[in-house]
Amino acid sequence: MSKQNAGPTPSVSQANQPGKPNQTEPRGSDFNSIKSQDHPDSNWNQSVSGISQADPFCCRTEWQLSFHEAMEPNRRLIYRETPGSAVVFAEQSGSYPGPLLVPVESNWMFGCPLLGPDAVDLLDDVLGQIESGSTTRRAPPAFVISGLRPRGTPLRQITTKFRSRFNLQSAGSSVLCSASLAGGLDGYLSRRSSSHRRGLQKQARRAAKSGIVFERHAPANKAEAEAIYGRMLAVEASSWKGIGKCGMTIQPSRDYYACMLRRLAVSGNSRVIFACHGKRDIGFIFGGLAGKVYRGQQFSYADDWENASIGNLLQIEQIRWLCEEGATRYDMGPLMDYKRHWTEKRTAIETRILKRS
Repeated sequence: MSKQNAGPTPSVSQANQPGKPNQTEPRGSDFNSIKSQDHPDSNWNQSVSGISQADPFCCRTEWQLSFHEAMEPNRRLIYRETPGSAVVFAEQSGSYPGPLLVPVESNWMFGCPLLGPDAVDLLDDVLGQIESGSTTRRAPPAFVISGLRPRGTPLRQITTKFRSRFNLQSAGSSVLCSASLAGGLDGYLSRRSSSHRRGLQKQARRAAKSGIVFERHAPANKAEAEAIYGRMLAVEASSWKGIGKCGMTIQPSRDYYACMLRRLAVSGNSRVIFACHGKRDIGFIFGGLAGKVYRGQQFSYADDWENASIGNLLQIEQIRWLCEEGATRYDMGPLMDYKRHWTEKRTAIETRILKRS
């Protein structure tokens, strides 16, 4: 494996003031601050399943708020909701003359800040409230919207609703890859090439002969998450990424994944497997579930075990576990060469900038 890797207008919430909720009641629900959304069953997370998302895990709080906490904690977050729908943005400072609202996770742009069937209407409400508070000296706001499918409903709704007032400009695109887990492990393997299957069998036999075993972990509390993360970091430090100081042992990545694993422990939705030789951890693979969709995050292995195919073995062990649990899809993020052997579905996503004409 490669070394790559309906009613009153809804309110706006400022995340750094969770104790001072706006008293304007959102349509059909009580006001919820950003802080109150930081749990697995929040309206934010329930809204992710309300519409088909290209990368559902990366739309959730575990991904988005971990980014905010670890990497951009001083930005103002704007959240608005109706039952089953939400929009969430961060206000980004910079050279743009007016308010620039970006996805909370604004680095990789995998997730979408528009969630659920009412999201585009909520976006219009946010726009109206910001503009009604503007002065003549301040330019209109602009929105960066990521994770949009080129032919998806949200992009079509944005175009229809705002085309008379706004320009919708392209700001980049990406291709995500995933694999169906239909038919369990046998079904998954039937969709791989014969040479790939033979290689995995050979690598598994060699690993068993050398005494490599695999441990499964789904941390269920903070203490368990911290202990598991400590083991992951120790493996990472011994890997080519750790040696090269370009992996998750380096800040802010170290804090980012710690935050994510801690959040996932609340629901028990992280999936971590260690490859062990004797008493030593020689590799790990880590990701999280969004319903029945698994999203891979990181894997690593000790540099002195580079020739033992630890990465491949961890991948197939993770797929085996997911199939046993009834997961339906394995999302592997942006397409890279080594992922072609593991996936068969390609999903294009786009980022657009919405600003006044």
